Amino acid sequence: MPSQPSSPASETADGTIRTDIVAAMRDLLTLGLSQGTSGNVSVRAGDGFLVTPSGIPAETLRPEDIVAMQFDGGFTHPLAPSSEWHFHRDILAARPDVNAVVHAHPTHCTAFAICGRDIPAVHYMIAAAGGPTVRCAPYAPYGTEALSAAALTALEGRMACLLANHGMIAIGSDLRKALWLAVEVEALCRQYAVALQVGNPVVLPDDEIWRTVERFKSYGPRSRTEG
Repeated sequence: MPSQPSSPASETADGTIRTDIVAAMRDLLTLGLSQGTSGNVSVRAGDGFLVTPSGIPAETLRPEDIVAMQFDGGFTHPLAPSSEWHFHRDILAARPDVNAVVHAHPTHCTAFAICGRDIPAVHYMIAAAGGPTVRCAPYAPYGTEALSAAALTALEGRMACLLANHGMIAIGSDLRKALWLAVEVEALCRQYAVALQVGNPVVLPDDEIWRTVERFKSYGPRSRTEG
């Protein structure tokens, strides 16, 4: 059965998402969360998703370079999607509450990932990631289904995770919130790294974090129209 032509409204939405993805990729650079061609972003769109292409530096990335993919892995774009498209697809497929995925290699997150360490509740802001830990998924080669499976497990009940010897993932109900969370998780890892040098960090109890998770349901970036 032939596909239906896109409506002007859907084309406008698609163009806006593409522009937002390009802006987010450049933000990853300026915020120090990625470097070179590392890092990738996806956003749910229609019955599929849009994801950054492989190997295109953020500085030269254009909206038309963003690759539209189906959940079966199909795409028709001349550029190849990010080598990490598997976990972008699988996260979006498994988590109806998630509409955007940000993956990056920020220094402090990656340092703890290199050590294979979870991040404990040394600051109440960890509640933004959904619970009393930011888990570190076990190592698996990049771009593989094994890495996707490990990431999905680490993200159960969470909005962020580390990937051993690799980097981090932050997810959100929209791209703005996913990018905001990526910044917050890197800040948390930086604070934890400094605290470990200062002395013995105090870890907050789980029940305090779960109370904060509830309070955070109305916390985070929002537009002026959201109140």
